[in-house]
Order: sequence, then C-alpha cells, then structure tokens
Amino acid sequence: MPRQSIFHMAFSKVYPMLVQKAERKGRTKAEVDKVTSWLTGYTVEQIGSALASDITYSVFFSNAPAWNPRSDLITGKVCGIQVETIEDPMMKKIRQLDKLVDELSKGKPMEKVIR
Repeated sequence: MPRQSIFHMAFSKVYPMLVQKAERKGRTKAEVDKVTSWLTGYTVEQIGSALASDITYSVFFSNAPAWNPRSDLITGKVCGIQVETIEDPMMKKIRQLDKLVDELSKGKPMEKVIR
C-alpha cells in the first residue's frame, strides 16, 4: 500500500495523534485545543466538528478562520526540518502546529507556547 500524504489524511486521524503525544507527556487535550485555536482561529467547538467530519488535514488548515499573524514567531526544528524555512505554505502550517504540540510536550509553559 502506498504511503498516504499528510495532506490527504483525515483530520480525525491525525489530530488525535497530536493529543496522544501531548497526553503521554502529562499535557491535556484542552491544551492542544488551545494552541490549535490560537494558531488557526478555530473555536474548540469547530475543532470538535472537524473531528466528527471527514475533512482532510489540508482542508482543515485551508479553511482556518483566522491564521494567527504571530505564527511567524514559531521557529525551530520538527522532525529535523527547520519550520521557518519550509517553502510550501500548507506544509509550513502543518509543521507549525506540530512544533506547538512539541513545545507543549516538552513542558514549556502555555504563555511561551502561544507567544
């Protein structure tokens, strides 16, 4: 079976993995929801609706109500890739959320994660 692109994966399959990553390190789903809301402009209820739907991960990011203008402050490496140097706008958004969840998982205070 060919490997599926993250762009085409269901949001309902990917987001729970981010939550699990945070929870393994003692953080909560509410905290992952908060950083996701900060970054994308979705409300917690809208994130829940997206989880209950069949939208793809890329559609979730493409339809973000209000991308945070401070997202450019998200820097550092995720999976060995420097977030701020990613040229593909969609992949950059995906990696920015990954980076925020990484920071949560590493115990960074919420105030520093959401800049």
